Formats: sequence, C-alpha cells, structure tokens
Amino acid sequence: MVKGLTSAEASEKLKNHGYNELPSAKPKNVWQIALEVIREPLFLLLISCSLVYFVLGDYSEGTILFCWVFIIIFITFYQHRKTEKSLAALRQLSSPRALVIRDGIEIRIAGREVVLEDIVILHEGDRVPADALVIESNNLTVDESLLTGESIPVIKTEHSDTQVFSGSLVVQGTGVAKVVLTGTKTQFGKIGVSLQTIQQESTRLQREMKTLIRNLFLGGAIISAGVILAFYFTRGNFLFSLLNGLAAAMALLPEEFPVVLTIFLALGGWRLSKNKVLTRKPSAIETLGSATVLCSDKTGTITQNKMEIAALAYNDIISYKPDFKTQGKEIEELLRILYLASPSNSIDPMEKAINSTLNDLEIHLDEGKILKEYPISKEFIAMTRVLGSENNQIVTAYCKGAPETVFQLCGFSEAVTAGKKQLVQKLAEKGYRVLAAARSICSSGAALPDKQSGFDFEFTGLVAFEDPIRPEVPQAIKDCNEAGIKVIMITGDYPATAKSIASQIGLIHNDNVLTGTELRDMDTAELKERIKHTSVFARIVPEQKLQIVQALKANGEIVAMTGDGVNDAPALKAADIGVAMGLKGTDVAREASSLVLLDDNFASIVSAIRLGRKIFDNLQKAMSYIIAIHIPIIGLVLLPAFFPSLPILLMPIHIVFMELIIDPVCSIAFESEQEEKGIMNRPPRNPDELFFGWGKILFSLLKGLLLLAMVVIVYFFSINEGHSDGEVRAIAFSLLIMGNVFLILTSLSDSRNFLSVIFEKNVAIWIISLTAFTMLLLTIKITWLQKIFSFDFPGYYHFIPSLLGGVLMLILLELIKIIRQKPVNS
Repeated sequence: MVKGLTSAEASEKLKNHGYNELPSAKPKNVWQIALEVIREPLFLLLISCSLVYFVLGDYSEGTILFCWVFIIIFITFYQHRKTEKSLAALRQLSSPRALVIRDGIEIRIAGREVVLEDIVILHEGDRVPADALVIESNNLTVDESLLTGESIPVIKTEHSDTQVFSGSLVVQGTGVAKVVLTGTKTQFGKIGVSLQTIQQESTRLQREMKTLIRNLFLGGAIISAGVILAFYFTRGNFLFSLLNGLAAAMALLPEEFPVVLTIFLALGGWRLSKNKVLTRKPSAIETLGSATVLCSDKTGTITQNKMEIAALAYNDIISYKPDFKTQGKEIEELLRILYLASPSNSIDPMEKAINSTLNDLEIHLDEGKILKEYPISKEFIAMTRVLGSENNQIVTAYCKGAPETVFQLCGFSEAVTAGKKQLVQKLAEKGYRVLAAARSICSSGAALPDKQSGFDFEFTGLVAFEDPIRPEVPQAIKDCNEAGIKVIMITGDYPATAKSIASQIGLIHNDNVLTGTELRDMDTAELKERIKHTSVFARIVPEQKLQIVQALKANGEIVAMTGDGVNDAPALKAADIGVAMGLKGTDVAREASSLVLLDDNFASIVSAIRLGRKIFDNLQKAMSYIIAIHIPIIGLVLLPAFFPSLPILLMPIHIVFMELIIDPVCSIAFESEQEEKGIMNRPPRNPDELFFGWGKILFSLLKGLLLLAMVVIVYFFSINEGHSDGEVRAIAFSLLIMGNVFLILTSLSDSRNFLSVIFEKNVAIWIISLTAFTMLLLTIKITWLQKIFSFDFPGYYHFIPSLLGGVLMLILLELIKIIRQKPVNS
C-alpha cells in the first residue's frame, strides 16, 4: 500500500496553505445595506413624501410610507445575504468526508483538511475531495456531470495524466489518487472564483424608474416652489401658500411608483410559485417577459439526466425500444448477457438502465454463483464476469464493454470489424452511447484464464443507451418559437449527437453547430456575429457557456439561461434571467439563479414567460394610470394659484382621499387583471425600447388632460350657476372621483372594451369602485364629513353634470382605444 503523508507533514501543510475551501466575501451588515438603499433617488422620494405628510399632520400616511422604507431595506438585505449562499453551498459541496492514508493507515477526515500530496482512497459512492492524479484503479468510474454536464460516467485508469476532480462522484470500482490541487485551484474552486467576479446589473426597468422618478422629483420641487410663490403674491398669506405648495408637492410626487413596483414583483413571485417556479430575485420577473434568447443546457434540462436503453442490435438487425416486447427470445437473450455481465446493485446509470428494461419487460433472471470478475483495464475497456450454475456444471463468461474491445476479444477479422463498426456508427449518429456484449461457454473444472483475452468469446450484439428527452420539451420549444424567443442548446456532446437531439426537440438549427474548439479560437467580434445564426453549441466547457451568455448580451439580447449543475452557475449568474432546476439541480446553481423550476419541468419556463409578459403589460398600464390620474390633480391644484378669484378645489385631505383609491387600484386591480389577447403570439419587447417611452407618456397625458378638461368644464359651470364654494368643490370633486373610476375601467385592458372588463372575474375592481362611490356619497351627505372635506350639499340634481362628464370621458377614451387597435389588427 502507498505510505502517504505523516500526521506532522499534513498538519504543516494545513498550517501553511489553509483549509481546502473556497474564500467568502465578508457579508455587509444591515446598516451598510440601509445606507446604500437610502442614497437611491427612489427611496429619497419615499422619505420626502413621508415627511410631507408629517408636516401636514397626517401621521398615519407618513408612518405608512416611512415603514415602506424599512421594509424595502429588509428585502434588499435579505436578497444580499441570499446571494452569499451560492459560495457557501459550493464550499459545503467541495468539502465532503475523505478517506486518506496518514502514518501508513487509512483514516477519515473532513474534506477541507485534505492537503497537497495526500493519498486519497476512493470507493463507490464517495465524493472526490480535491483534484488528484489516479495512481491505482480497479474499474474506477466517476460521474463528472456536475462539472462537465455529461451524464455518462468516465472510466479512470492509471495513466500518468489521469485525474479525478473535486466534487465528482465515484459510481463504480475503487481507486487510489494523489492530491495535486485544493481549494480555489481545483476545477470547483475556479467556478467559485468566477462567481465572485460576476457583477449583476440593475434591470432596465429599475434604471428607467430611477430616472423617471428623479425627473418627476426635480420637476415637482420646481413647480411646488412656483405654487408657493404664486399663492403668496396673489393672496399674501405665507402659511396658506406653504400648505398649498405642499399639496402641490403631494400631487406631483408619484410615491405610488416604488410601492406599485414592489407589490407587482412580490405578487408576481407568488403567482409564479403557483406555477411551480420559485422567484429568487423579483426583478427578474419583469425581465422574463422581455426575454429574447433562452439558453438551455442539454443534460438534465432538455434531457432527463438518466440512461435508458434506446436500441438493441442482434444479428445486425436493430430493434428500437417500442419494438422490444415483440422481438421475443433474441432480445431477451441479449439483455440477459448484459445483465449478467454487470455487477448487482450497481449505481452506474447504464447498468441501472439494463435492470430497468428487464423490469419493464417482466424478465426475471437468476444471477448464479460468481466465480471471477475481470474489471476494465488499460488493455481491455470491457468487463467480464464468470458465473457458474449449481455445482459449477455450466460455467459461462459474460462480457460487455467498448465495441472495439469486444470485437478484438471475439477475434474478428478486419472485414468483419469494419462491418460491425458501420452498425455502431449508425447508432452513434442518433446520439446513442453504444456498448457491445459477448459470452463464452467454459469447460467445467478448467482453470480460468488470467486475462479476458483467454476466453473464446462469441459476439451476441450491441446495446445503445440514450439520455431521454423530457416529453414536454418539444412543445415548449414550439411555444418559444411562436413567441419570438430564440432557443439555444449548449452541450458537451459531440456535434452529431447535438444535432440529433436538436432535431428531435424541434430546435431550428439548419445543421449549423459551433464547437468548443472553434469557439476557443474566436475573438469577441467574430463570436458576436456567429452567434446570431447559431442555435446549437457542442463540446462546450463551463467557461465557454459564460462566454456565450456574455456575447449574446453584447448583441443586446435579453438572455435566459437554464441549468442544474455546478458548471452552470457562472452562466446562470451572468444571464439576465438564470433559471435553475429545483429537483435535480445543485445548491450552487439554485443560489446563483434568478428563478428555480420546482418541478424541473421545461414547460414551466414557457408558463413563466407568459406570466412575465402579463405582469409587464399590467405594470405598464398601472404606471400609465398613475401619470394620467395625477394630471387632473396637478391641474386643479395649480388653477386657483394663478386665478385668485376662483375657489380652491383640492386641499391636502382631498388628495389623501384620492390616494386611498389610487394605491389599491394600482397594486391590486391592475396586478390581478387577466392577460391581453395573443400575448404569446407577439415578439418580445425590443430591448432598446424604453419601458415608459414618450409615446406612452403622451398617451397618459392625453387621458389625464381629458379628465382634467371635463372637471374644469363642470367646475366653471357650477360657479356660473351661483353655487357656493363648498358646493362647487363637492360637484367638481365628485366628477374627479367618478372620472377616476371610469379611467380605471378603460385603462385595465388595451384590447377589450370596458364592458368586458366589468364582467370579468376581477373582484378587486368591483370592491374598489363600490368603496369609492360609497365613500364619496358619505362625504357629501354626512355633516361632520362635509366639514372635514369643506363640502356643501347642493342637491342630487346638481350632480348630473358630474355623471355626464364622466360618461363622456369614458366614451371618448373607448373610441381612442378602438382607433389605436386598428393598425394592430389590420
């Protein structure tokens, strides 16, 4: 046995080089996060608005807004701490228990205590604790799918340059390895370091919202100061002027924007969870609806990350899986040889697939007595098991392995070998992993040979394995194509296999495959051009997946990336939307992602995109409504400032009343509105298009100005009728409330009329509308409420102009909606 290090030598190395674990950045505390958040214009606006309410004496509204600041600080702090878990998960996975030789004896230690030149003993089921050179191998087979994405285990022999890698899993055999790399220098460690270097950007919506709110904040401050000066010079009372200036500020500063954005994303996350999609980063919800490219790792995402027998070849006739039950004894005999050539209770995926097929065909076999086993070696990439019947009257050797090796063991001539290789190539071109099987009847009582080549093998057939495609994938990709979303498949497989899989799932690829070798020789400019016309990437290593995502983003694409392995984590974090698998995915992948599929169902991605588009649409409509409803509020505050003879219409209490309607409407009614027709038959939003561009702003201004015009007309009409200031205020304010409700009804949908909206299952709009009308009726009828709102009751008859003005505005907006729809429908 290899001697290994002494305890003293290991301790010295551990002292000098530190633990075999990845570094972690020092997490920020809640006060650091709070300072960063409060400096943002969005949160300065919230704090300013709350102070305005405190100055006005409305402590409840001020307290609520101030509480929002602390809630968002907490959410931001929570999000920051969650991102640290990706590295914590990586450190935990990279530090399993390890069996090493110390002082000439085998002992188990924590994986993080493994040091350079340690001798590690590997058994079936062990997790490799560090990168190490293989110095002894007894059919050592390792699953490296967490690193490479490949589901097929790799056989490790005692070649001078053969390595096992940290984090990989031993699925078969035993081995001895000498540690050559630990910590951040391992393949696992490099992924951890790359995660630390990737900086996630703010979403386009977040950046636009900050800009819009900053501009509105500055504009509001200027106009508010102008109102104070105008009132002071026309009416002479500074305190009265200051109160009206503050009222103008309340009307101008749309504090609903940050609140609505937060609530939309929170409720969107809840709705996604009902569709088996967990939202780790709420900002990804609005980005999801704008996704233009979906990059998908093949293994475990498009495929099921397990092996199944796809075909069997017996007497040069290929039989595929659907025909197994009709082939009878020939298929049964080949499966029997494959089963008896495999160790029992194996965790090797291909051997598990053999057992699964036997169970499906209800074939039950007796293994017999094991006399000898010949493991895979450098000389023969095949394994043989010799079994004897009772009393060893019949002794048979069963062999399975690489086709070339089995052909050699069977003593085929060059001509026969060439013919068999054509059959192997035919199966390989379909993306299958092919093994060959053979058997040899031995003389009872005769000595067994030292090598597998000592048997007189008879070739029995070929077996083809596949990593089956998830059944829902073809339809999901079809839906993506119809929605204008380009799907890119990234895999470590050979090009022929990748093209075969792409064709099976309906991926549009035109036989254009870009390999990792070609990618390595490309500069950034060439890759950006090639990637526009490529949908299949083969023989890709983890670093290149990240390179692909970065090239797509450089082309202006909004990139969604799915994955489940550790190797996917950097690309998941770099993508605009990282989508990890929840059931079979690693902790590292989940922590680095924005969304997690709880059922690992590829179709859930399409549902998430549909919901993302709906959320995006409804958020736009909510923001449009906020701007529209603030126009009449601003206009009615400014009007008396420049015309001293006119009665003041809106005071702070009236604006607070309006806010009680606006806030729930934006956050509940718009959020729960159903999706627009044909939402998945339109292309993704242009990445260069502003979330709230000038076209949308002007249309919002038009709606607001129309409502303002109706209120002003009724306002002057009531003054000319000789009503008192309190009666004028009550009549005009009633129109403002009714017009607000009608504005909501026409704004909820861009493709359906207001009658359709009324009779939909949007309970929130019914509750809010009835509550608004009830509260309005109470304020104009109950005496103590009349005093608070400075209203006088003019009689029900005098409210008819208010109702007619609101209905006329609704009709005009519906006509505008029909006119705007015509170019779309034509």
